[in-house]
Amino acid sequence: MATVAEILGTKYPLIQGSMARISRHELVIAVSNAGGLGVLTSAGFGKEGLRAEIRKVKAGTDKPFAVNLMLMMKNIPDMVDVIIEEAVPIVMTGAGTPKVYMPALTAAGIKVIPVIPSVKLAKKMEDLGAVAVVAEGMESGGHVGETTTMALVPQVVSAVNIPVIAAGGIGDGRGVAAAYALGAQGIQAGTIFLTADETPVPEAFKQAVLDANDTATTVTGRRSGAPVRSIKNPMIAKYLELEYSGASRDALEELSLGSLSKAVFEGDVENGSVMAGEIAGMVNSQRPVKDIIEGLFNEAEEVVNHLKITY
Repeated sequence: MATVAEILGTKYPLIQGSMARISRHELVIAVSNAGGLGVLTSAGFGKEGLRAEIRKVKAGTDKPFAVNLMLMMKNIPDMVDVIIEEAVPIVMTGAGTPKVYMPALTAAGIKVIPVIPSVKLAKKMEDLGAVAVVAEGMESGGHVGETTTMALVPQVVSAVNIPVIAAGGIGDGRGVAAAYALGAQGIQAGTIFLTADETPVPEAFKQAVLDANDTATTVTGRRSGAPVRSIKNPMIAKYLELEYSGASRDALEELSLGSLSKAVFEGDVENGSVMAGEIAGMVNSQRPVKDIIEGLFNEAEEVVNHLKITY
């Protein structure tokens, strides 16, 4: 079986988690050039907008990168067309099944790696021809499942014959080493990149992450079946109050309308949605992407070597 780094074509077995509206070309270029797999968000882009972002990535790196498809979006057929036309090497998928798009993507030589929250879906993705799966625990930021990384990853590893990449709750080299111990062959990380020098968000957004502690995040949308993890703020508190008082879907949507854009583009961290994982409390400095990635794997090696000596 090929290693994750071989499948990705990267130095490190690391995928940068796609963050809606955030992981644009600046971050993707930095991650790919630093030896990880940069993943470009397609959320918020039309067909030509995505094409322009892909071309900016190509102009900034000759290393592999991926495009993420949130399959709940209505314009996915257009996005797939652009991805094929631009010869993007890897596609990450989530929020649905890529079944209908798999023939066209694989025929174009594009590797598909779905993000999954359960063993059942991991098996389905393997049957569809995915080259690997990302098993993402509910500790992660943004849209989440119900199972923790510690419980999910080993069960997925035991259930499929393709490489498994762990995601959710990985904030330093200890988390990388733990992912290996669970049977994963690589990691996906998003929250650790929120405060990176190259991440194109306002300083207020980065500061909200830097100020976060271990209990700073919460999950909204559980009652509607669309849970999302974000850093607590007045808008989130109001949303939870409405959600658990039986407010209508319209009332909730009115409150949260445009909340991601408010945070990501305007730096409004009081009324916007600052999506981040539970490890936000471990993110306490603003550094270049290269330092973040190298630090992760250098520390992971130290942890593994220490375990060998100790045990």
